[in-house]
Amino acid sequence: MDKFKQILKQYWGYNDFRPLQGDIIQSIASGNDTLGLMPTGGGKSLTFQVPGMVLDGICIVITPLIALMKDQVANLSRRGIKALAIHSGMQSKEVSIAFDNALFGGYKFLYISPERAASPFFRERVTQLNISILAIDEAHCISQWGYDFRPSYLKLAELREIIPHVPVLALTATATPQVVDDIQDKLRFSRKNLFQKSFERSNVIYVVRHSEKKEEQLLNMLNAIPGSAIVYARNRKQTKEIAQMLLQQGISADYFHAGLDHDLRDERQKRWTLNQTRVMVATNAFGMGIDKPDVRLVVHMQAPDSLEAYFQEAGRAGRDSLKAYAVLLWSPNDKTNLNRQVSTAFPELDTVRRVYEALGNFFQIAVGSGSGTIHDFNMAAFCHNYHLSISNTLSSLRILERAGYLEFTEDINLPSRIIFLLQRDELYKFQVANADLDAFIKLLLRSYTGLFTEYAAIDENLMAQRTASSFDTIYQYLKRLNQARVIHYIPRRKGPQITYSQPREDLRHLTFSKAIYADRLNIYRQQVDSVILYATTTHTCRSRLLLHYFVEKNTTDCGRCDVCIDKKKTGLPDSQFKSIQQSIRQLLTQTPLTYPDLVHALNIPSPDVEKVIRWLEDVDLIITNANNQLEWLE
Repeated sequence: MDKFKQILKQYWGYNDFRPLQGDIIQSIASGNDTLGLMPTGGGKSLTFQVPGMVLDGICIVITPLIALMKDQVANLSRRGIKALAIHSGMQSKEVSIAFDNALFGGYKFLYISPERAASPFFRERVTQLNISILAIDEAHCISQWGYDFRPSYLKLAELREIIPHVPVLALTATATPQVVDDIQDKLRFSRKNLFQKSFERSNVIYVVRHSEKKEEQLLNMLNAIPGSAIVYARNRKQTKEIAQMLLQQGISADYFHAGLDHDLRDERQKRWTLNQTRVMVATNAFGMGIDKPDVRLVVHMQAPDSLEAYFQEAGRAGRDSLKAYAVLLWSPNDKTNLNRQVSTAFPELDTVRRVYEALGNFFQIAVGSGSGTIHDFNMAAFCHNYHLSISNTLSSLRILERAGYLEFTEDINLPSRIIFLLQRDELYKFQVANADLDAFIKLLLRSYTGLFTEYAAIDENLMAQRTASSFDTIYQYLKRLNQARVIHYIPRRKGPQITYSQPREDLRHLTFSKAIYADRLNIYRQQVDSVILYATTTHTCRSRLLLHYFVEKNTTDCGRCDVCIDKKKTGLPDSQFKSIQQSIRQLLTQTPLTYPDLVHALNIPSPDVEKVIRWLEDVDLIITNANNQLEWLE
């Protein structure tokens, strides 16, 4: 392990690995297919980045998150490590040049989206690479039992036929045992090989607060718990409203969602990371890839639709191992909203077909054509033109994506890029012949590096500032050079995109298998029910309930969640309380008893029994029936 620790110290500044990191690295470096199950904040990326630096060749990293992909490439580059990315939104020429650089440029990491990895172009050229590791992040996406199943992941197993001797490292933060087995089966592991860290976060205190006045509860918590915080809200409008309310109360806050300009999101995230902003109010678009260890409080104003998602988002609290809180605010309306969300997430198939048909007309794609085409997607205009709701359209797109008809990228934000098409001697001749463009070409060469070998991201506004000109002036210069084939200029693209995975189908041939619709609907229903159970249970320790969901056995009460604190209010030691509760349960599940008969049967001092019974009645585990007998309900 010495060589791995040396790389860890040299590039990341750490003296040793966290628990499980070293074991996973040793396994994958030995050529073994490996599944690493590590909670959010456990340091998953280092398990492929460190061995990727030591082993000969290039590590291919598959991830569905473009923003995370770009962040990791940027972070590696800042450490002096050569990395590049290929993802949806890139043009074919960009992809080809990026692949050439991966082949000949001495790069150690190639990040690629699952859709690109499944493309014929990638499969044709991947055999030319000397690959050290095939790392698959968010590996739960390959399992139909997972909470974020993506059909593009299923095609990754076919890469094993093309590069059979490359070991696979699959990584995920949350997975039930069924998903764990499914991942290894779908990825064709030569043998089962799981490294799993307990999901237990002993420093995180889980709390559910039942309240109709959620904003009042939020203020109380922020005033009681100092330090950095994340507040998750249902939608974009609510993030802004809550942030403004906090500011009016003198609490430093800002809001974040996918609809904001990319630069603005970066600026807000940076200010929060540096503790210049205390509270970030956000949709679930916030948090992926953020490494901020000192978050003391994560509050959910509404419950997510799965415990996997909740556990991952709540897990952003207390990554420094110090005490932190994860609080879910719950009201009776939340149960209604979650149940309604099931029908929203799975609209009738007639609605899905209608959306598919409208898409083809919207993009003017003929039946039998369009395969591989990429389209910028104005959802507001689409829904207005075809009288569709945004929620039904969004859900229909997800179903069509799972069925393999198209790919939907909700938040694409790619900066403008250029590459010089002329070599230096040819460029010099062009500058001499076109004196009016000479100064601008020199500005490009001074401002950006590597322009002759790879596409470079450029900022037209920044160049306009440097030249005391306008964005339009810079744009016109770039457009002229592009038309003269001196450069290839790709203007900035932002907003949703839709890619047709196959030719447009005649509506009569549009099919949705049981696994795509009915089975997924059933899984989603179970996930929502699990969230409702977590929020409404008043007699099981929150931490134990979460751990049981991930089928961790032999757990103990945390002693610090709201349920455990309520138990402590009886004044009885925890072990004594549990013993009395268990004895009462054993007796009352056999037959209802009057209070005197129960006390007599238990042979325990009646004041202690009364305290436990009162608590059991409060949490609706026992009732007094019409015969004045105590009856166990569960």
